[in-house]
Amino acid sequence: MTVQYTIDDIVENFAFIDDWEEKYRYLLELGDFLEHMNEEDKTEINKVDGCTSQVWLKSRLAKDEDGYSRLYFQADSDAHIVRGLIAVLLAIYNGKMPKDIISIDTEGIFTKLGLQENLSPTRRNGFFSMVKRIQDTAVMVK
Repeated sequence: MTVQYTIDDIVENFAFIDDWEEKYRYLLELGDFLEHMNEEDKTEINKVDGCTSQVWLKSRLAKDEDGYSRLYFQADSDAHIVRGLIAVLLAIYNGKMPKDIISIDTEGIFTKLGLQENLSPTRRNGFFSMVKRIQDTAVMVK
């Protein structure tokens, strides 16, 4: 079962949770609802460099009903916490127009969620490697 959360939902839910351990469990829960990527899509081309865990990210560009191009992403990881972080990124970026993706303040959202203080430097670097890959894709298709 795939559950769609908006980034506003996630930020709101994080705001109600005081304890980092509970926030961590919520991230794991978000990852549990993330759709698994097909094995044939877990290729070197889709692999995200800069992540400690294995992470794959693929994108597709599609026109909406008004003719605007929007980017859609699917991603997966072999690490549970990273799957939760992917769910956060998909809530931020999925279905957005490339020009909008480029201007999103992901660092601000990352800080608002409290991830800045609570994730290890390697997880943080991996998170922003995924952000860079998404933003680079948006620049290419813009």
